Amino acid sequence: MKIAAAQISCSLGDFKANLVKVRDFSAQAKEMKADLIVFPEMVDTGYSMPVIQTHATPWTSGFVPRLRETARELSIGIVAGVSERDGASIYNSQVFVDQHGQIVGKYRKAHLFAVAPIEEHKCFSPGTEFTTVTFAGLCFGLSICYDLRFPELYRKLATENNVNAFIVSSAWPFPRIEHFRTLAMTRAIENQSYVIVANRVGTDDGVSFCGASMIIDPYGVVIASASQDREELIQAEISEDAVKSVREQMEVFAHRRPELYE
Repeated sequence: MKIAAAQISCSLGDFKANLVKVRDFSAQAKEMKADLIVFPEMVDTGYSMPVIQTHATPWTSGFVPRLRETARELSIGIVAGVSERDGASIYNSQVFVDQHGQIVGKYRKAHLFAVAPIEEHKCFSPGTEFTTVTFAGLCFGLSICYDLRFPELYRKLATENNVNAFIVSSAWPFPRIEHFRTLAMTRAIENQSYVIVANRVGTDDGVSFCGASMIIDPYGVVIASASQDREELIQAEISEDAVKSVREQMEVFAHRRPELYE
């Protein structure tokens, strides 16, 4: 299959403007014959805790229903980081919409970035479950930004849920760009899986994002990458056969000693 990652900036609090951009990039991806496009974190509201608290909505209205329409009209799968209001709680979520416009996966960010000045924990409730979606012959595991620092999530998905491709929607800031690159490549290498990262560019509420979106193969090779400072669409062909080839050459999972890890 062909997968695309959209590296974009967002308009704070303006979901209609953000939706237009998501549709434009999705249309470009479709022209490139992509089966699936991945967008960054919080593309509906932008990444600002006060703005999210004001503009987050349930998925029955606002951004997500129109995202579903976009996927159906263009006949393309879409993964996007979006806000989600559920009763008194707000979640930093990821929605996976298939080419028919159906929601086939939802993930709520498990590891909140509880560091000043962002302090996500003061805005969001943490997720309590991991999510996998089978699409076009690959098993995708969902994750968001700060999750990259927690290898347990990815190893659990790979060993217990047979995930062979990880999707990361992120709004990663400039000061830690080398961490971002290294962590993404490490998650690919140690799990012999694809890692597809769509990161933000631009500045929201004083936080500047570092771009550098990438698609990494199961051997840890970056097969598509974006700049640090402009909007771009990257794409690559990915396949289950490539995963099998890498895993057969070095059977890491068979050599694990789970009884020692408890």
